[in-house]
Amino acid sequence: MAIHSHDFVETYKGLVGFGADRKTDENTVVYYLQKFSDDQFMKTIIERLSDEDLAEIFSFITRLLYFTASANMAKMFQALNAVLTGMVVSLLTDSTRS
Repeated sequence: MAIHSHDFVETYKGLVGFGADRKTDENTVVYYLQKFSDDQFMKTIIERLSDEDLAEIFSFITRLLYFTASANMAKMFQALNAVLTGMVVSLLTDSTRS
């Protein structure tokens, strides 16, 4: 059984656009994030991202996790941060070997 699900992107029938109203903006962000996290898309884009792009994405997601996390979730996000840091270091190390 999968741990993650991406059902919203598969079932959403509303407007995908930004600036119309808060609810549409929220739905659009969820839609984009789920599209962005698609395995096939990530295989395609990850190699095309510059080191700066990777660092910017990582930094932004980390800030979101820290600032929106409740006190009860802080340890989970710290562990996630450690894992993501390791992944970015690994990606950057591998890209410099090529």
